[in-house]
Amino acid sequence: MTVHFIGAGPGAADLITVRGLELIRRCPVCLYAGSLVPRAIVEAAPDGAEVVDTAPLHLDQIIALMEAAHARGQDVARVHSGDPSIYGAIAEQIRRLEALGIPFTSTPGVPAFAAAAAELATELTLPGIAQSVILTRTAMRASAMPKGEDLAAFAKTGATLAIHLSINNLVNVVRSLVPVLGEDMPVVVIYRATWPDQQIVRGTLGDIRARVKGLGLTRTALIMVGRVLDPGEFADSRLYAADHTHVLRPEAGQPADNVLDVVDERPVG
Repeated sequence: MTVHFIGAGPGAADLITVRGLELIRRCPVCLYAGSLVPRAIVEAAPDGAEVVDTAPLHLDQIIALMEAAHARGQDVARVHSGDPSIYGAIAEQIRRLEALGIPFTSTPGVPAFAAAAAELATELTLPGIAQSVILTRTAMRASAMPKGEDLAAFAKTGATLAIHLSINNLVNVVRSLVPVLGEDMPVVVIYRATWPDQQIVRGTLGDIRARVKGLGLTRTALIMVGRVLDPGEFADSRLYAADHTHVLRPEAGQPADNVLDVVDERPVG
């Protein structure tokens, strides 16, 4: 018996991984975060499966369901939204399972920031603009942010910011970032990325609050901030430059290393 933590992806049912879907299809118990995971995904569970929406349950109740499945020898699909390694609250579940001696695995999913970038048809790292992405949030009712992890400090790096769980704290997001980045810094708020009711609001730090006001966006919205969202002109990557050489594209007159030879250099045994 194994508990399988599965990232369901950002919302669109066809963005779950093949591995994740196959696990759901064969597990006789499926526990899912119903407020964030599309019903269509867990409908793939086998006939007769125990399918439980854990949104109204607390940690002890969720672990009790896993323990009961363990006693019956039944695998559990524990389905979380996005990628479970990012604000997935799986660490405390894993800690309990380890104490109980219950095996588990983790299957990644498409994270919200990647889905948002796809919907925006943009790259979050552009040459000369930004080469880092910072995933963060702000503190409201959730756990406090550790010392040193504040928006102003992150903004000073120039990295693209993907700010989770903070749409209800937008006023403080703007207040923290404007002194560092200026009011003209591009911002995108993307609500329920890839869901049928997705909304995308573009603006700047100076006007994003006014643009969002009245839309009723109170949860499941990602705030993205950075020059990559409206970069203007930028340099091409060196990756495909004609004068850029590497092992598979050597200088003229030089032999290219065989890819199979490179693979075969791995140690045996």
